[in-house]
Amino acid sequence: MDETNQPHAGETMNSANDQTPTTGGPTGGPNFDARSVPSAAAAAAVPGDTSIFERPGLYAEEPGEPDPEIGTPDDLMQVASERIRALETSVEEMREKWLRAEAEMQNVRTRAKRDVDDARQYAVTKFAKDVVEAAENLRRGLSSLPPADAADSPVVTKLREGFESVERSFLGILERNGITGTDPTGSLFDANLHQAMAEQPSADHPPGTVMQAWTSAWTLNGRLLKPAMVVVAKATDAAPVAPEPAGAPGAMAFDRTV
Repeated sequence: MDETNQPHAGETMNSANDQTPTTGGPTGGPNFDARSVPSAAAAAAVPGDTSIFERPGLYAEEPGEPDPEIGTPDDLMQVASERIRALETSVEEMREKWLRAEAEMQNVRTRAKRDVDDARQYAVTKFAKDVVEAAENLRRGLSSLPPADAADSPVVTKLREGFESVERSFLGILERNGITGTDPTGSLFDANLHQAMAEQPSADHPPGTVMQAWTSAWTLNGRLLKPAMVVVAKATDAAPVAPEPAGAPGAMAFDRTV
């Protein structure tokens, strides 16, 4: 038998359909070396063409002339500084607006609270004026009674004491609800609380003093509800001054010689 066509030891026979090389080659096999395969860029390069090394992205660019659209680093810093200053100015303007708006809202809240408090305290002003009229009429009725006397009958004495007790109870109810009456007799005249009905000369009262009060000054939670009608004292007319006799100290002397 011819042994030239037989496979040697350590070799395998390839089938008809197996196209994989069994010996070393450029793309496979036990003797394949990847370093021997040229890169795609090198394979596409034409001998003597150096443009492949000038393509962007392959190597780091060396510093050169600055881009005219970007400018120098100093220009960039100047632009950034101006932008920062503009932003700081805008922030300061917004802060001023916020502070003013906050102050205005605080004023609105304060006014609203004051209006609510006033409405709560003074909503009964008209009713309080009518109640004060009733208190004054009760006082007038008691003042019209004759002074207490030991000779009075027990019925009159008890009637007077009953009316006085009713008045004290009524005034206590008014005070608990913020309505207060003040007798201004003997105090200085106050245009904010008193209404002068007359003015009389008096040597017993200093000028501007309330001599007589026809009604009391009524207030509702510190606000004037009804002024007191009063009579105010004024200075008495001065006595006529007698002329000084001739030759008295201080008299003016005239020269009668011609």
